[in-house]
Amino acid sequence: MSGHNKWSTIKHKKGKADAERGKIFTKLIKEITVAARMGGGDIAGNARLRKAVLEGRANNMPAENIKRAIMKGTGELEGVVYEEYTYEGYGPNGAAVLVDAMTDNKNRTTGEVRLAFNKCGGKMAVVGSVAYLFRTAGHITVDKAKVNEDELMLVALDAGAVDVEAEDDQWIIETGFEDLWEVREKLEAAGIAIADTKTVKLPSLTVELGGKDADTMLKLMDMLEDNDDVQHVWSNFDLDDATVQRLNQ
Repeated sequence: MSGHNKWSTIKHKKGKADAERGKIFTKLIKEITVAARMGGGDIAGNARLRKAVLEGRANNMPAENIKRAIMKGTGELEGVVYEEYTYEGYGPNGAAVLVDAMTDNKNRTTGEVRLAFNKCGGKMAVVGSVAYLFRTAGHITVDKAKVNEDELMLVALDAGAVDVEAEDDQWIIETGFEDLWEVREKLEAAGIAIADTKTVKLPSLTVELGGKDADTMLKLMDMLEDNDDVQHVWSNFDLDDATVQRLNQ
C-alpha cells in the first residue's frame, strides 16, 4: 500500500481528511460540472458523473447544488468553464508526485502548484516524468462491521475484483479501472453495502521517507491538497515505521 494511502488514513484518524465542508463542496461541484460537460447529464449513462453525484450525496451536498452543477456542465445554465490539468513533480528524496487539478485559470493554478513544490524543497517536472510510475485502478470501500470476510472475498473475486485488503475498520476492494462500476453493481446485487467508490492512481514502486524528509513531504501534500483548484494528489512515498508511530500518537 502506498505511503500516500497511509497518510490519508492518518489524516482521517486526526480529522484532517479535508478542510471545512465548503472546500469539499467546491471540489465536488467542479468534478460534477466537468463530468456532465464531457459525458452528458444522464447519471445512468455517465459513470464519472454517477460517481461524482454519489460522492456529493455521501458528503450531504444539497440536491439543488448537484442539479445546478450538472446543468452548468451541460450548458443549460451559465457557469465557469473548468479545464483539467495534471502536474508532475518530485518531493524530498525524489518521491514522485502527480497533481490532478481543475481550474478556470491555468496560470494561477500553475503558479500556486509550483510555489508549493518550491517551498517544500521539491520541483516541478515535465509531462511524463513520473506519470509512468502510476497505474489507474478502482477502489471500493466496505465497512468491516457490515460484511462477513469470507462472504466478501467470495463475492468480490467472483465479481471480477483484483484484490481485497484490510485497512483499519474497512475492506478495500481493488478493481481494474474499466471494471469498477460493474464490480460495484455486482456487490450491491449481493446485498453488500458500499461505503465509497473511487478511481485511484497506484505507484509501481515506493520511496521510503522518515524524519525531516517525511515531515517536509507531508507539508507538501497538505499545501497541494488545500488548494481549491487541486482535486487529487498522488505520490509514491512511504512512511517509515517511526514516522507512522509518531503521527498516530
